[in-house]
Amino acid sequence: MTVMTEPRASPQVSPCLPDFRVVVRIDSWESTSVYPNGHFVRVLGRIRDLEGEIAAILVENSISVLPFSEAQMCEMPVNTPENPWKVSPEEEQERKDLRKSHLVFSIDPKGCEDVDDTLSVRTLHNGDLELGVHIADVTHFVAPNSSIDIEARTRATTYYLADRRYDMLPSVLSADLCSLLGGVDRYAVSIMWELDKTSYEIKKVWYGRTIIRSAYKLFYEAAQELLDGNFSIVDDIPEFRDLDEKSRQAKLEELVWAIGKLTDIARHVRAKRDGCGALELEGVEVRVQLDEKKNIHDLIPKQPLEVHETVAECMILANHWVAKKIWESFPHQALLRQHPPPHQEFFSELRECANAKGFFIDTRSNKTLADSLDNANDPNDPIVNRLLRSMATQAMSNALYFSTGSCEEEEFHHYGLALDKYTHFTSPIRRYSDIVVHRLLLAAISKEKKMEIKGNLFSNKDLEELCRHINNRNRAAQHSQKQSTELFQCMYFKDKDPDTEERCISDGVIYSIRTNGVLVFIPRFGIKGAAYLKNKDGLVISCGPDSRSEWKPGSLQRFQNKITSTTTDGESVTFHLFDHVTVRISVQASRCHSDTIRLEIISNQPYKLPNTELFHQGSPLLKSELVKEVTKSVEEAQLAQEVKVNIIQEEYQEYCQTKGRSLYALLEEIRDLALLDVSNNYGI
Repeated sequence: MTVMTEPRASPQVSPCLPDFRVVVRIDSWESTSVYPNGHFVRVLGRIRDLEGEIAAILVENSISVLPFSEAQMCEMPVNTPENPWKVSPEEEQERKDLRKSHLVFSIDPKGCEDVDDTLSVRTLHNGDLELGVHIADVTHFVAPNSSIDIEARTRATTYYLADRRYDMLPSVLSADLCSLLGGVDRYAVSIMWELDKTSYEIKKVWYGRTIIRSAYKLFYEAAQELLDGNFSIVDDIPEFRDLDEKSRQAKLEELVWAIGKLTDIARHVRAKRDGCGALELEGVEVRVQLDEKKNIHDLIPKQPLEVHETVAECMILANHWVAKKIWESFPHQALLRQHPPPHQEFFSELRECANAKGFFIDTRSNKTLADSLDNANDPNDPIVNRLLRSMATQAMSNALYFSTGSCEEEEFHHYGLALDKYTHFTSPIRRYSDIVVHRLLLAAISKEKKMEIKGNLFSNKDLEELCRHINNRNRAAQHSQKQSTELFQCMYFKDKDPDTEERCISDGVIYSIRTNGVLVFIPRFGIKGAAYLKNKDGLVISCGPDSRSEWKPGSLQRFQNKITSTTTDGESVTFHLFDHVTVRISVQASRCHSDTIRLEIISNQPYKLPNTELFHQGSPLLKSELVKEVTKSVEEAQLAQEVKVNIIQEEYQEYCQTKGRSLYALLEEIRDLALLDVSNNYGI
């Protein structure tokens, strides 16, 4: 576990460690003592220093980011200017070559290096359409039970934090030979469907290994502009820059047709799933943006685009068809992904909140829930529907990997996607589950062709154990990503004076009522948190004629959809669900935990933007540029410090970490779920 140290710490802790985060190992805990016994392991870094805080997040989630070993790197293929990698003649004979016959392209976030998937669509000779999903053939380079395979299995996933990532595979694979970059030959595992030209119904499906050459490496915003008919974005697409006007126009028309046709197909596929009860849920993902001085300039919630859904639907379709294929071939040892129906009691708050706005949410099935959420729209406030969908998301069970031999077929169902069978096949660069699924698919193809199956597949027992491990690592990845986003939110606000800085004042929406406060969502920054209506001195919030708040003696009275604050002199103010309020954002420092965002209601009226364009977002930085900027900023900060601390630090010493989720992480999660009374022991 990680702890913070102070100058007045116990005698066993070195006096040279003030303001540092350290790792300690608990050795024992006497029944007669309120304190455990343990020993110091190593220093992680300074409290509130970026690298020290990131290191603490990794340790708390049992995430190892040691460099790949020499033995592992020796198994990697070579691709250098002196010795470039090439497609082998043997693979050309065995694989279907799509380099000249198919327009293949990728659509990913800006700066994406690990391109797992590409798409294609074309018209066949009979007038029908062919849709293709082409996924990086990682298993060609990662042999079963090799050193790199064992390491990837241990890591289980790539860990994405707010400003960086820690790869499951070495960069020679993840960012190069397995990444389906534009203009280079790559091995892929493909699924291609023949679709009816008008109804888009699937007539045939083909699975197999291919060779592709992606023509374009598009980013989401560029693809959306092309879909919308804004062709000026072509100047930002490198593949068009050196073309003459005639070639440029011809290729542009070809690409625009392909994106448009993919979108039409995706709409059809989505409509079919919607008819079965597929859910559209809400999550807030925040991008960190730095200014020229390497400081955090802005926190920008990512905006959804239709092209996001286009790509997602194609990937969902591929995952679904692969799930069916591997289950048919290996009914007792296929790796699938299940999403069980949520418990009805988890929807109680969602139903109550919707009822406060006059909406009825029917949660009897995924179909009725999806329809209810679609109908729960307030034309005057689109935030209401977003919050209701977010509450539905919170009520859901987690989707989990499992072995098909461990449960009955009726339990395979994926509730959120409304599919009877589902797996993960489309991201083998960053998910070990997908590597397992690729091997199963290739084995199924060999079995169908009556060929020898290369390599041993996992037994049901071994696969179930592996699924437990991957599920555990996925939870760690999700939790670390959430923690890192919260870290950057605190770093963004920590140097700003909440009393004078205009960015610290924002509009908030109340989405839950508690005993001594409310939970508020800040759309501007994607922040959710508690705002207390009663402070530690027992004073309650009061809003005068000018709507500005102040603290006065009084009491709170909570109702189902509202909470009323009444002062001793008779003034009262009531806050309802989905009310817009003005919130002050600040950072609450802690010596025992990470810093947290503090929200304070300063007016019971919505926040009005000033006339100036205060929230101009500017151009987003590429992810790779962001990593460089953050690293450079940290290095400069370290050079500027003149503090010399003599600490004996064994950087590479191995230390024991308790398996599974740490007690610290569990307590932090409980703290996140609770909004405790600041004046007494009653939770709100």
